[in-house]
Amino acid sequence: MDEIFVTLKHPIKVDGVVLDRLTIRRPKLRDMLLVEKKNGSDGEKTVALIANLADLAPKDLEELDMEDYTAAQETVNGFTPTGGTN
Repeated sequence: MDEIFVTLKHPIKVDGVVLDRLTIRRPKLRDMLLVEKKNGSDGEKTVALIANLADLAPKDLEELDMEDYTAAQETVNGFTPTGGTN
């Protein structure tokens, strides 16, 4: 599976368009390496990774309800054998 759709229980607006789902692609090694180079907390790195995989800006992702963010986070964690960015 190259992409997974995460249906948002609480849609957000991005550039004036309502998003009711995220399309999250499988991460590549380069995605993980890019995130590891970033300064910031583990949470900020996770937001950056999910935003990159969903083709969104981190500021857009920050508008997600925590329930939807958790679903996106669990989806991304499911792609990796260790279940995370660390």
